[in-house]
Amino acid sequence: MTVRAEMRQRFLQKARRVVLKLGSAVLTAAEGLDIPLIQRLVAEIATLRDTGRQLVMVSSGAVAAGLKKLGFKERPPGMPQVQALAAAGQSTLIQTYEEAFAAHGLKVAQILLTHDDLAARKRFVNAKNTLFTLLQWGVIPIINENDTVATHELKFGDNDNLAALIANLVEADVLILLTNTEGLYERDPREDPAAPLLTFIETSDPRLDTAAGKRPTELGRGGMITKIQAVKKAAAGGIPSLIANGRRPGVLGEIFGGREVGTFFLPQAQKLTARQYWLAYNVSPEGAILVDAGAREALVRQHKSLLPAGVLEVFGGFRKGAPVNLMDTEGQTFAVGLSNYSSRDIGRIKGKQTQEIAQALGHTDVDEVIHRDNLVIFPEIG
Repeated sequence: MTVRAEMRQRFLQKARRVVLKLGSAVLTAAEGLDIPLIQRLVAEIATLRDTGRQLVMVSSGAVAAGLKKLGFKERPPGMPQVQALAAAGQSTLIQTYEEAFAAHGLKVAQILLTHDDLAARKRFVNAKNTLFTLLQWGVIPIINENDTVATHELKFGDNDNLAALIANLVEADVLILLTNTEGLYERDPREDPAAPLLTFIETSDPRLDTAAGKRPTELGRGGMITKIQAVKKAAAGGIPSLIANGRRPGVLGEIFGGREVGTFFLPQAQKLTARQYWLAYNVSPEGAILVDAGAREALVRQHKSLLPAGVLEVFGGFRKGAPVNLMDTEGQTFAVGLSNYSSRDIGRIKGKQTQEIAQALGHTDVDEVIHRDNLVIFPEIG
């Protein structure tokens, strides 16, 4: 066994709390939900539970279930129509799970979330407490994006990213993303059938940005690219991930039994703190600040605060204390932080020295536009 295989096996053997994401490409067939496959996966999950592990599921499939339920032949293009399908299909999806798990003596609970539920700190804590309570009771939480009210999330396929945020929320030991491919290939296998499968890769490996194809699945909202985003978010919290083929019989038993299936993603050694992670990935930025090259260097390499002199431009209208993205002159978003000034005031002090703030505003609150303690450099950058 190679060193990498041993490392992978060690992570998986130690994993006691698992977040499992099931995508539409796994759960659906031409006529709607693939009931036999769901029953098979549920049996594998039940077997995994028997080993003493806790499972939290993030499941797609509501829109596909709605298509079947309402007699649609294909997914409509309009957002209200897709949201209506999700509303109709969600009850079918959870009932299918409830019946399948009941056959193994297990109970489930449905939780519908949007990104905003994890961005608001109080709701974030409430969701965490609810999930921990369900796990203590031996109930399997089944989480889905609240497609009926979400708009941006529904359009961009955030169930992959939601799974990563949930993994951090419940302090998971591993994130498993099941899809309809064997894992991550060096190139998109739909375009290059000879592309080799990557069985082990570090999240800092530049191949991650070139390996993911751009094309989404027919019923899903993302593709491999959203899974790579999720893998990186999980890694920032110190959580390893694995992408594997959910349509492969016995896949969960193989993963935790030591078989080298799928692609294993090694997390970074230095993870973000809980507060840094929440700021980096859970909050919704209300604007952006463009900084010059010198400011970027000071922020990323020297871990300094952002001063007015380094600000070139401000975008969006936001209040004092709002979360904002930081962009460099190449257009890359490299950090997020809490602004000490409103967008209006930043526009008046941009490019100025700290001693000029009082003259520009008539007062000086603090010298820093964003203090380093309220700033997070995205791990893939720093």
